Amino acid sequence: MVRAFAATAPKSKLSALEFKFGELRPDDVEIDVQYCGVCHSDLSMLDNAWGMTTFPFVPGHEIVGRIAALGSNVKTRKVDDTVGVGWHAKSCMHCTQCMSGDHNLCATAEQTIVGRHGGFASKVRCSAEWAIPIHAKLDAAKVGPLFCGGITVFNPIVQCNVKPTDRVGVIGIGGLGHLALQFLNKWGCDVTAFTSSAAKREEAQRLGAHRCVDSRSSDEMKKIAGSLDFIISTVDVPLDWDTILGALSPRGRLHLVGAVLEPLPVSAMSLIMQQRSISGSPVGSASTMAKMLDFCGRHKIEPVTELFPLSKVNDAFDHLRAGKARYRIVLQNDLK
Repeated sequence: MVRAFAATAPKSKLSALEFKFGELRPDDVEIDVQYCGVCHSDLSMLDNAWGMTTFPFVPGHEIVGRIAALGSNVKTRKVDDTVGVGWHAKSCMHCTQCMSGDHNLCATAEQTIVGRHGGFASKVRCSAEWAIPIHAKLDAAKVGPLFCGGITVFNPIVQCNVKPTDRVGVIGIGGLGHLALQFLNKWGCDVTAFTSSAAKREEAQRLGAHRCVDSRSSDEMKKIAGSLDFIISTVDVPLDWDTILGALSPRGRLHLVGAVLEPLPVSAMSLIMQQRSISGSPVGSASTMAKMLDFCGRHKIEPVTELFPLSKVNDAFDHLRAGKARYRIVLQNDLK
């Protein structure tokens, strides 16, 4: 029997749920959940903001735990391995995207909390290839948010070929941005943090920013005009995008990982005359997640987290919804 916390309707409180898994699929593993991060995507799914939530809904896709059982075909994982699971739980392993190493772009990929129960539970299942081994250098109580928040900002560094010699900017110093600052600093880049919060400036520099700029200050933005090779935006609110683009050097790129729902009103000339570009990306592949974990272990990178017991999941969601999380929430499984 699996014990979990589930919502029965959009925006409802989570309550106790018990269910049984069917037979373990040959390519799957079953994991005893130890910790699970609380991501803003869990909140969006709880609210059915994307119109694809099924109820009862068990959130949780930043999962850390130990493998308890193996499907009959699984040869690459062992019982008692400590692993992590992120947004994806399965991909087909035979399409062009999977065969090219872009498993996260598989058209038939299964998401951990879409049409299946997630990690706010005593157990979870996924395909073996999406159960990413966690080595001993990483703290199991903190590593969970790397499997969604972390990979979301690490993947563009790899995909966009960001170089150690690049001058880069990070917009939004929150759950995603505080990790982007650490990654880019240890990558070797010169890092500028964009924040309108004076209170976050000192912390942004502690996390890896070499300087901070108020994106709402025309004087500060003029000083960095044309200076950055790459800007990653982690926010989900509209900004003065033409001013942001103006901070890019020729051939510079603005990359979006924050899900801004409004169209971006940018001038074509802002792109054409300086050969600038705008792009976006989701989470990364299983192999990129493994590289990220190795990079974090090597450079002692970890999320700034707040720990709640899983039984207090509604308190954790209220804390997140109020914008008080600094910077990621992790739930510790206390279900017996």
